[in-house]
Amino acid sequence: MKSAYLSLGSNLGDRKKNLESALELLAVPRLRVVRVSPSYETEPVDCPGQPYFLNAVCEVETSLFPMMLLSHVERVERKLGRKSKAANAPRTIDIDILLYGNVVVDCGKLIIPHARLAERRFVLAPMVDLAPDLRHPVLKKTMRDLLGAVKGQRIKRL
Repeated sequence: MKSAYLSLGSNLGDRKKNLESALELLAVPRLRVVRVSPSYETEPVDCPGQPYFLNAVCEVETSLFPMMLLSHVERVERKLGRKSKAANAPRTIDIDILLYGNVVVDCGKLIIPHARLAERRFVLAPMVDLAPDLRHPVLKKTMRDLLGAVKGQRIKRL
């Protein structure tokens, strides 16, 4: 079993219920949700004028390989009404694979660690709640150090 971290975000409909439903649907025989961060209300990044997001991060243990995990995550998004992966579009749910053990993947459709992990306060703050001393496998910095380097991006822990 590998430890992985997934980010969850929603800015349409009942945001809290969308996150809760995603966590329930993520749990399958080959994936166990271990811990979930507190939720954060966050201003949209790169998409002004949209409703605020509710964001969280979960730690999972899984025997799914990275591409299988991506397929599973996309199925969960579709079940919860996600229509497209269009960048910056409002969404009922968005689930991203942030980290998968110390594995580095770059195959076009999937990049692990997530390409913008180190730039996103709305992901790093909940990551620090779960694993402040966890090191980014490429940058070699802790989640706490990465969060300290991010400027702006208003977020509010709920």
